Parts: sequence; C-alpha cells; structure tokens
Amino acid sequence: MQPLSEKTIRSSFINASRQEAKKLNLPENFNEIDWENIEYLGWRDPKMPQRGYLLFTDAQGTTRGLLMRTSNATRRPGSVAMCEMCRDVTLPCPVVLFSTRRAGQAGREGDTLGTMICSEFQCSANVRVAPPKDPINPDPMLVVAQRIAELPVRVDAFIRRVLGESTVK
Repeated sequence: MQPLSEKTIRSSFINASRQEAKKLNLPENFNEIDWENIEYLGWRDPKMPQRGYLLFTDAQGTTRGLLMRTSNATRRPGSVAMCEMCRDVTLPCPVVLFSTRRAGQAGREGDTLGTMICSEFQCSANVRVAPPKDPINPDPMLVVAQRIAELPVRVDAFIRRVLGESTVK
C-alpha cells in the first residue's frame, strides 16, 4: 500500500460525514506504519473503541475509507469465527462483527452492512504467517503469496458492496 497523508485519509471516507472524518483519531503508530507490508490500513479509534476505520487504495489509485462500528457483544467461549478479509480461523486475535453504513442515500436511510474482521485489523500480518508444511500445503510460501494476493481482492469487494456496486466482473 502507498503511504497515505492525514489529509488523504480524512477526505477518503465514503460513508462518514465531514465532521466524523474531522474528529477521527489517527492510529497511535501512524508515523511508524510499514506501508510496504499492508494491503489496507485499519485501526480502532483509541478514544472511541467501538469505532474502527478501514482504508484501501484500489488498483486505479483511488483511496476509499470506511467508518465502522463494533458492538459490545461477546461470543461464546470456545466458538471460532473466520475473518472475512484474511480468511483464517487459527488467528492470534479475536474476530468481531463490524458494521458500516452504506455509502450515499442508502446509508443516510440507515442501511448497513456487517462483516467479521480481526478485532485490531491484523489481516496483513496474519496472511504472512506460513502454514505448516504438509501434503495439502507442500510449499507454505506459495500459500502465503496466494493469501497476500487475495486479501486486497476481498477488501475491495467489501468496499464495493458498501458503495452498492456489483463485485462480479
């Protein structure tokens, strides 16, 4: 992912008001982000922990941001959820339901979408963890490369759903 400026971040939201974008708190480690090893930028607001932000730059160079919210609901102990973005169930982090308003008129009328995502948006790190070598995965690094390639496709597809666009090409 290409580095983003604060101005780009605040102006990229497709489902947040200007006021909401203005009030957002950047990630605490914003100046230390390893842009080369992330497919999207996601973080929880340190001052409003139920609020999360997801930003993605597509192949055409368009950066779009989503304002997301999570609930306080907890899952049953022992239950396993799969992150929709990195598609891993052996995660070192919890997976939570984030909801987001749709873009445009649909969102202003209260239409929302939800998806399960790693609670702290660690998907870029998760897809880089090699699975154990076994008959199903004889080349773990090939699996890693495939997972890295698929992550931006899934993020882009979710953003397109928020926009009301078809994800079928």
